[in-house]
Amino acid sequence: MILTRRKSRGLLVSLAVLVGLAATLHGQENTLNLMPQPAQVTLSQGRLPIDVNFRIGLAGYEEPRLQSAAERLITRLAAKTGIPLSDRLATDASQATLEIECDHAGEAVQSLKEDESYTLEVGVRQAHLKAPTPVGVLRGMETFLELVDLDATGFGAPAVEIRDRPRFAWRGLMLDVSRHWMPVEVVKRTLDGMAAVKLNVFHWHLSDDQGFRVESKRFPKLDQMGSDGHYYTQEQVKEVIAYARDRGIRVVPEFDMPGHTTSWFVGYPELASGPGPYQIERRFGVFDPVMDPTRDEVYRFIDAFIEEMAVLFPDEYFHVGGDEVNGRQWKSNARIQAYMQEHGLRSTADLQTSFSERVVEMVERHGKKPIGWDEVLHPGLPQNVVVQSWRGPRSLAAAAHQGYMTILSAGYYLDLMEPAVRHYRVDPLEGAAAGLTAEEKARILGGEACMWVEYADPTNLDSRIWPRLAAIAERLWSPEEVKDVDLMYRRLAVVNRELGFWGLTQQSNRFVMLERLMEMNSPHSLEVLDSILEPVKGYSREMTGHYTSFTPLNRLVDATPPESNAAREFTALAANWKTNEAELRKRLTAWRESAADLAPMMKQNALLQEDAPLAKNVAALATAGLQALDYLETGQHAPAAWVTEQLGMLDGAAKPHAELLIMIVPSIRRLVEAAR
Repeated sequence: MILTRRKSRGLLVSLAVLVGLAATLHGQENTLNLMPQPAQVTLSQGRLPIDVNFRIGLAGYEEPRLQSAAERLITRLAAKTGIPLSDRLATDASQATLEIECDHAGEAVQSLKEDESYTLEVGVRQAHLKAPTPVGVLRGMETFLELVDLDATGFGAPAVEIRDRPRFAWRGLMLDVSRHWMPVEVVKRTLDGMAAVKLNVFHWHLSDDQGFRVESKRFPKLDQMGSDGHYYTQEQVKEVIAYARDRGIRVVPEFDMPGHTTSWFVGYPELASGPGPYQIERRFGVFDPVMDPTRDEVYRFIDAFIEEMAVLFPDEYFHVGGDEVNGRQWKSNARIQAYMQEHGLRSTADLQTSFSERVVEMVERHGKKPIGWDEVLHPGLPQNVVVQSWRGPRSLAAAAHQGYMTILSAGYYLDLMEPAVRHYRVDPLEGAAAGLTAEEKARILGGEACMWVEYADPTNLDSRIWPRLAAIAERLWSPEEVKDVDLMYRRLAVVNRELGFWGLTQQSNRFVMLERLMEMNSPHSLEVLDSILEPVKGYSREMTGHYTSFTPLNRLVDATPPESNAAREFTALAANWKTNEAELRKRLTAWRESAADLAPMMKQNALLQEDAPLAKNVAALATAGLQALDYLETGQHAPAAWVTEQLGMLDGAAKPHAELLIMIVPSIRRLVEAAR
């Protein structure tokens, strides 16, 4: 039987061997569009055809999760190829196109210890996937699906042998659903995307000043009064957890305390350090309301709440927040100040540490391991707290040095609109962590991207997460030496396209938003213009002060992706203008014409009026680029007056307009200066 024969060849390597595997992706192997890149890849000759006869066979250990995963793979393969595939599970696994063998059951509740390794061998007649656990099978299935492509012979997968396992055990995404509500279907499609790139932790930020998002049967006013009616029932929470488990993803809840708790106080003002009444916060930022850490009844409430949520969420970890407490309510409360003096607490940081110690004890008593943002790292913090670093890699290194388990989020903030390469170059074991001992580095569990949703709603959320999250996923899964940026971007484009097959909307919803902005006019010109724009970076949008949770996210900045591929490509072309002159002229002409087409229409459009300066600047930039190419082509020096005029125009065009940036400005500047 084929299973026995392959087993005798020893394709399933031990964990000890896999730990030491290095990437062997050289030459031909780099043509594979796999993301994350596997630990070891060996290409062979030939292809495995994918046609209407495709079958999956399950061998070895079986469970319903494997059955549903196989059915899901068939559905997704049909979506990718357009080949009708249904009822394609083979009764005899040895006769299947893809034979899957799982060795044994995984953990009842998936944890950091779960074995995610797998081996995948694709031949010209059959593919064989083998893994110790169902989660390893899930990871291998994603790789197999990525291998399938179209060539002159039809759909197929290249003959290849892959041995793979993750570099870090914690590879997550934090999704805030408090500032803007995200329905269950949005959460599910986010989980689908995470599974596709082999992430394994969904950190669910469920409470903040703008909303409390989970039903509490013990304290019903939390969701009834603190959510505007937008919350997950406990049955929906169970549904999401089961959905995530089917995809090999853990669900870690976060209930932020003692700050970011205004929504708690709407129904239970007695928990607060200042007098009520309270209302759900509509603005964004850091606010004064904070829990009162001096009263026993507050701790009794928290203890009962944690007990209820610990039963609802089966994961071993429980996040208690702890970030951005400004301490103003504590400082202005005479009773709290007297308590601090009586107990020798010199600062509000000391008071928060005292609070954290008691909450951590509750979390542990209810069978969970506590996590907190890096503000909780103060002398006296219990050693069993996992510290999540968001303010910088130094806090990660400091926590690991002091004996704490740590998770890196600094550098992985998707809401800051940074390009994929910025995230890709952040490594949990580099920077400040590089000087740690081996024992200290072992305390770094991995990393977690963060998606805060002040400026995201269900329509544009996917475009704020994808495809950049795939670059972070690779950094956390693949060997450390996988760092080629050009290869990353090539594969990222493929991932972005394929995520659309699985129901992600980062591309489709962008066109919907552009069509809405253009009403009955063709969105083509706006799409061309928008292709070289990016939203402002960092916390720039917060500086306007105009946003609340009710502000419509229906402007051009809300439709524009965080990273312009067109501008990045133009930069590469302009670096060698002699070779690429024709293509440069083609693109510059298209941008100039699109800007001209849009100019009159924008004046009559309430949502696009603010973008008229962008169109004007793009037209001027494109004209300057074409003129610079004229000078360069003829070998004439551009007149000094022209250069001065263009540089002044470039300075103006480089400034944000309507919270958008024109990303071809630096390349046009280089062309103008070259023509000098």
